[in-house]
Amino acid sequence: MRVDLHTHTTASDGLLPPATLVEEAARLGVGILAITDHDTTDGLEEALEAGYALGVEVIPGVEINTDVQGAEIHVLGYYIDYTRDWFQDALRHLRESRLDRAARMVARLATLGIQLDLQRVLALAHGGSIGRPHIARAMVEAGYISSPEEAFRLYIGRGGPAYVERERFPPEDAVRMILRAGGVPVLAHPGLSNRDGLVPDLIAAGLMGIEVYYPEHSPAQVQHYLHLARKFGLLTTGGTDYHGGDIAPRVQIGSVEVPLEVVEALKQRAKQQSARGG
Repeated sequence: MRVDLHTHTTASDGLLPPATLVEEAARLGVGILAITDHDTTDGLEEALEAGYALGVEVIPGVEINTDVQGAEIHVLGYYIDYTRDWFQDALRHLRESRLDRAARMVARLATLGIQLDLQRVLALAHGGSIGRPHIARAMVEAGYISSPEEAFRLYIGRGGPAYVERERFPPEDAVRMILRAGGVPVLAHPGLSNRDGLVPDLIAAGLMGIEVYYPEHSPAQVQHYLHLARKFGLLTTGGTDYHGGDIAPRVQIGSVEVPLEVVEALKQRAKQQSARGG
């Protein structure tokens, strides 16, 4: 059975609606699928319903974006109780911060001669959690660049002329937020941020796992993070970070080999969380 514990839908910056993503997972033989949209859980109900109908086990998740000096740190949350009002209020605040950031980026691009309509950027987000990929798609659509990668490389990537820092939200706070919602917090794609020195502080905040199996992790990095997980007693997880279309990493759902025992360990930890009341 294929497993994918990191995917995105149109609720954030993915290209497939939640039900369609689950249908595609079923077609490709993925039997266990986590929906982990950025700063939102709005796609979960639709995905869970589709999973029930298609025989795909859908794990309710989220990916919370945070920042530290010079890097983005993403924290995945699994088996969260996303129905809690305070949790939705916190996510809503993060999304509002995203909207303000997008507006400021569009304004900066205008000073560089790239005129984008913010309403069009919002339309590309389909009412979901807005992010830089939506700005990149708007730039491609308007003919200013040829690919989203070019947008990030030349304009809106960290250090680019139109890049805007997010409202500072520490990764430790994201870990605590997921714990409070009864979920299992996991450090996402650590090889991208290269901030291993943060791991002890995140563990002190309650971090329970680390994403080891990832499309852009080299074999050496996989071994490194397996060793790190053993050293600190962390769960290991993995997934494709699937967005669809031309958003990196350009891999198919379920194409990263994730051992089934990873899911069993994740479920066990989630049960312990539930028994403690989150």
